[in-house]
Amino acid sequence: MTDGAGDGHITELLRAWREPVLSRWTELVGTSVRGRITEAELRSELDEMYGLVERALGGDETAAGELRATLAEISRGRARQGFSPTEVAIGVFALKQALYEQVRATQDRRAYGELIDFSAYVDELGLATFETYAAAREQVIADQAEQLLELSTPVVKLWDGILGVPLVGTLDSARTQVVMETLLETLVDTGSRFAVIDITGVSAVDTEVAQHLLKTVMAARLMGTECVISGVRPQIAQTIVTLGIEFGDIVTKADLADALAYTLDRSGVRLAREEGA
Repeated sequence: MTDGAGDGHITELLRAWREPVLSRWTELVGTSVRGRITEAELRSELDEMYGLVERALGGDETAAGELRATLAEISRGRARQGFSPTEVAIGVFALKQALYEQVRATQDRRAYGELIDFSAYVDELGLATFETYAAAREQVIADQAEQLLELSTPVVKLWDGILGVPLVGTLDSARTQVVMETLLETLVDTGSRFAVIDITGVSAVDTEVAQHLLKTVMAARLMGTECVISGVRPQIAQTIVTLGIEFGDIVTKADLADALAYTLDRSGVRLAREEGA
């Protein structure tokens, strides 16, 4: 059975049994979504789909297209709301169970023979629904990963003309790209002369991480900004020496306070301690 090519008897039964089948379908799907959608919203949603299924099985090609578009929209919505693949699939496949229970209750022998074709048709709809859900879920995950990258690479103002870039965790190519883009955009907006890249929270520094840092520093230097790398702990310093990593003329400091003091001095700012402080 394909879109618009169904036997008339099943279509007749769907019309005749609309209320009991739709009610049972709503009940089955409602159990799976566990109250995350109100009964009224779910009933309205399935009522629309039920009508489109009726028309599509009766040969209405427009309804067949609308049905698939509606299922795709619902699938994308479910993906964004965090529903599981099983919960999304039940929303379609439960229609087969609802109709089968009604056929069994009425002992309609003619309908038994057509249930196989109807089941195949619903399976096609379910597969299309799942494919849309999977694509939407992948997009949601990609968007969340991008947002996490942005949140994990803040650029903060430490002083007039001095920016701070505190890094925490693992520094890879994707994250370095975000760091570089965020830093350069902020430099354009602020015109800062200095940037302190603090790696105190970076779990490990290897050759790859060092190269990423150097690329970021070089990009900032092309914008007229001098970068200072802070947070070079003894263990990291030893690793850098062992690996033979060269930072060239890039200034490095043990901690953020030393880096800030250096950049303030380079900016011509002198801080005085109050007597008795």
